[in-house]
Amino acid sequence: MPIYHAPTRDMQFILHDVLNVSQAGLPGYDDLDRDFTEAVLDAAGKLAQDVLTPLNATGDQQGCVLENGVVRTPEGFDAAFQAMKDGGWTALDCDPEYGGQGMPYIMGLATGEMFVSANMAFNMYQGLTHGAYSAIHTHGTPEQKAMYLPKMVSCDWTGTMNLTEPHCGTDLGLLRTRAEPQDDGSYLITGQKIFISAGDHDLSENVIHLVLAKAPGGGEGTRGISLFIVPKFLVNEDGSLGERNGVSVGNIEHKMGIHANSTCVMNYDAAKGWLLGDLHKGMRAMFTMMNEARLGVGLQGYAVAVAAYQNAVEYAKDRLQGRAVTGAENPSGPADPLIVHPDIRRSLMDQKSFLEGARMLAFWAAHLIDKAHSGDADADGLVGLLTPVIKGFLTDKGFDTAVLAQQVYGGHGYIEEHGMSQFVRDARITMIYEGANGVQALDLVGRKLATDGGKHVLAFFEMVKAFCKENGDGPLAADFIEPLKAASKDLQAATMFFMQNGMKNPNAALSGSYDFMHLFGHTALGLMWARMAVAAQAALDAGTGDADFMNTKLATGRYYMARQLPMTRTLLARIESGADPVMALDADQF
Repeated sequence: MPIYHAPTRDMQFILHDVLNVSQAGLPGYDDLDRDFTEAVLDAAGKLAQDVLTPLNATGDQQGCVLENGVVRTPEGFDAAFQAMKDGGWTALDCDPEYGGQGMPYIMGLATGEMFVSANMAFNMYQGLTHGAYSAIHTHGTPEQKAMYLPKMVSCDWTGTMNLTEPHCGTDLGLLRTRAEPQDDGSYLITGQKIFISAGDHDLSENVIHLVLAKAPGGGEGTRGISLFIVPKFLVNEDGSLGERNGVSVGNIEHKMGIHANSTCVMNYDAAKGWLLGDLHKGMRAMFTMMNEARLGVGLQGYAVAVAAYQNAVEYAKDRLQGRAVTGAENPSGPADPLIVHPDIRRSLMDQKSFLEGARMLAFWAAHLIDKAHSGDADADGLVGLLTPVIKGFLTDKGFDTAVLAQQVYGGHGYIEEHGMSQFVRDARITMIYEGANGVQALDLVGRKLATDGGKHVLAFFEMVKAFCKENGDGPLAADFIEPLKAASKDLQAATMFFMQNGMKNPNAALSGSYDFMHLFGHTALGLMWARMAVAAQAALDAGTGDADFMNTKLATGRYYMARQLPMTRTLLARIESGADPVMALDADQF
């Protein structure tokens, strides 16, 4: 059975040595001293390792079952979900007014990484609920908040988001689900939604669906869409559950991965719903949930790969195959362990250097979100710019990393009993849902770069420039600062190419959008590694902390800067080739 160890030491390094959270001056951050965060992370790690990890493989094997209109989750999930609730983990960063613990978002993300690494399909039940909670918390009326949020914070009731229909996914302007207004202020929702994660299950008393639908008078396209709260069971005025609403499960999708999460076809047959937010402004309300979900999916992309990597390391140390080219390192045995071979080292370093950089990027983004929650508009703009990068780049590279981990096992990685194929299968969905990664790239280039007149991408460039200037004369200049400068110049050159060519030939920009998303991702991870290197070197110079940990961090960072970051040159060349190579063929020539 695959193992998982919570990487709390690395998380503590990011929180305190790099981000210095307890001195950040943000609401709730004063409480985040090393002892407090260590206690929280250790407790979450114990739950992840001891309770969730053992259920990952069995959940994959058993999947969910639809029986007489009721969805049954795999064995052990109900007890594990209760343990999650009893520990207060579902309420960690939620509003205390509704039963939450009020911790900063960054702590919810840190614990969430561990839960995803341990059991991604399981964690989706509470993860999606958190997104629905956020949408209602932001856009709901006081009455809606009082009715739904306490039960959602505790996960006595769970939540979903219902966007996709059989004929439309990305193009939501085509949706057909209808909302008919009633005299009592409610609406009757009729239509079908597909690919609804955690659409129904036996882990909670009620499921609160957030459903996009078109009400009369809204016009065509996305301008006519509204968002509605549609509970599985109607809720009485006193908060008790009433009769079953007109919503049912048509089918459970048979998927490549995340078998233990119930991905449902949901049928709405005059189901009673209530408007959330403004009429015909449903996309604005839904994007509150979608943006949170996209950051969460970016976390999923690398968190699943963390578990895959840990197992690959264990296998590489144990599996005896061949001899080291420089001489036997296990002379008393029949062969040396795999980890002596340079190509295995290359694979593991590719994995390790990406994963630790990805964690730093995700934590930094969470820190920016906490700043935005405190009213920092610049932080809000920057995290908006980074969202498609985090979702797209971290999931693409996360999947690649899971495949690399599987490859370390050779043929055994292809055999189900070793569990590596589950990591690959589970990671694959992250590149697709919550907006396929091609759409993320289009959003980045087509919308996010130009937001507020390009203010936020220019701020990113200035941030990198200032960091390089501040650290350009130190001991890290050659290994970290100069490579970061080169990558930033490539990113700026690609941005300039879009500015010069995008208006007169939009295909020139969009043909390079995917490469740009990866170019931005590599540059962002380069900045993250440079920041971590500065922190590690400072700890070594001061004689504080674990010297072996800090030296390992520097060596891993040097690998990324030398072996991964130069990809920006190739990506820039692809972008600057323009639209002609991409658009050369007519449709019938493919």
